[in-house]
Amino acid sequence: MIGPAATPVEVLLVEDSPGDVRLMQEAFRDANALARIHVASDGIEALSFLHRDGVYAHSPRPDLILLDLNLPRMDGREVLAHIKQDPDLKTIPTLILTTSLAE
Repeated sequence: MIGPAATPVEVLLVEDSPGDVRLMQEAFRDANALARIHVASDGIEALSFLHRDGVYAHSPRPDLILLDLNLPRMDGREVLAHIKQDPDLKTIPTLILTTSLAE
């Protein structure tokens, strides 16, 4: 159980489907997880968030990245490659999500 002074976990959810975003938010809420979920709807937006570019200049460094593979503009595989090549980002745990039936 998390005490009142606990710090929320910063989660970056990279997902373009509003329905899947809603499901993930509900899952965290149902688990009583103390988490702040930040949503990026494509790979370019995700990298802007991670590099704190533009409107994301004051965004927190996520403690966890939940990354969909099938994204517009830049797919999840490319985003993952950028994360793993960046010494400041590669230490962030990254989980791959997909609802695709493709292998």
